[in-house]
Amino acid sequence: MTDTRIGTPEQLRDPNFTPALQTAIPLGIQHVLAMFVSNVTPAIIVAGAAGFGFGSNSPDFPELLYLIQMSLLFAGVATLLQTITVGPVGAALPIVQGTSFAFIPIMIPLVAGKGVDGLAAMFGGVVVGGLFHALLGTVIGRIRFALPPLVTGLVVTMIGLALVKVGIEYAAGGVPAKASGAESYGSWLSWSAALVVLAVTLGLKFFARGMLSISAVLVGILVGYAYAIFAGLLSVDAITASWQNAAAFSLPQPFRYGIEFSVASIIGFCLMAFVSAVETVGDVSGITKGGAGREATDREIAGATYADGVGTAIAGIFGGFPNTSFSQNVGLIAMTGVMSRHVVTIGAIFLIVCGLVPKVGGVIRTVPIEVLGGGVIVMFGMVVASGISMLSDVDWTRRNMVIFAVALSIGLGLQLEVLNVAPGAPNALQHLPDTLRILGASGILPAALIAIVLNLVLPEELAEESTEEVSGGMAGHRGEEPRGERV
Repeated sequence: MTDTRIGTPEQLRDPNFTPALQTAIPLGIQHVLAMFVSNVTPAIIVAGAAGFGFGSNSPDFPELLYLIQMSLLFAGVATLLQTITVGPVGAALPIVQGTSFAFIPIMIPLVAGKGVDGLAAMFGGVVVGGLFHALLGTVIGRIRFALPPLVTGLVVTMIGLALVKVGIEYAAGGVPAKASGAESYGSWLSWSAALVVLAVTLGLKFFARGMLSISAVLVGILVGYAYAIFAGLLSVDAITASWQNAAAFSLPQPFRYGIEFSVASIIGFCLMAFVSAVETVGDVSGITKGGAGREATDREIAGATYADGVGTAIAGIFGGFPNTSFSQNVGLIAMTGVMSRHVVTIGAIFLIVCGLVPKVGGVIRTVPIEVLGGGVIVMFGMVVASGISMLSDVDWTRRNMVIFAVALSIGLGLQLEVLNVAPGAPNALQHLPDTLRILGASGILPAALIAIVLNLVLPEELAEESTEEVSGGMAGHRGEEPRGERV
């Protein structure tokens, strides 16, 4: 419900209105709390896939801290581009930017087991993909026809399905423990920490109100963190060492890991930029509709897309990850009724300050992998749920069912087969060139391309043809009885 004590209804719907600081600052911090865990999680996942050691004495420890630091810093920078704007870059709306989950299945094959050496090609893809994403701002309105809910819903669902395995591995004790055959992997102690996070998160989400409900995942991880200390998963000495080994202040370093322009990386990031751009269009529309009761203008949609791409390209130069608008903050605007972009600017400044203080990353790094697993199970499951929600808008004609079936079967099949094969063992894509093998391994890009192409070339008339019996007696039209014999 809108609180009229912080402004009149007309003022609250105005992006240029600034509430009093005693109100604006808590609202800005609230936006940060709603996205904080989601924002730093991709850095931890990519670092784990690259084989970074997570201990404070590990030689990779400074690199992990740096990746977390850049996730915070450039989420803040990209958010400022959206709220303050620079020329045509930015929507001048309360859009919160953060590290995108969508690119994780692209990044993991690029860095898998390569340590720091795998980051150069990945960040080359981030930079080029970001520039390409910015260019989409000039045509985003004209290419939306190629990305209907059938395509975007499929891709978002596939992204979530690619990530849910990570949540289970984390909850069971982490990939390093699994790879080494540690007896602790999958132990009750590991699972108990994840289940504590899940229980607290669900309890707050459904039985609390206000800030506790909005920040349910963050509070759940904090409670799980305390439980991990009590249960012996984490020692106070480890926390102290991590804090002491992290600097109090540090500036970003351009091309810290070098830069390499790999064909596979560039193609992968550019293709996923389409999906990210459409997601941003949806978020901008959600903000204007939920916060101001109007449709988004072409200028706002183009500006938001520019900011997505420019923010991503700048982040890649300094070792940051692709940025996109965060949907949870769209819901927060609709709930609070505060449309002020300056409130989000305050949150952006807070993120930038955190990104310049590596000690913040040092504390985040001490979160046990099992505790983080409890949180990401919820987050990645919500990605799947968001995709299914998009698919609910699809008219499930015979034509659309065929498109979905073929794209999902090939995409998910490749994902399950190629990514779950032991290193050195044969896989379904082993005879393809390296570039195509890397692109196909995620499953998401093949699924997206198949869905886009079939949606453009298959005739609409197919939807009106008489249905044929398929396995299980399914029919292509909702509300029709299958013509074949029912079992």
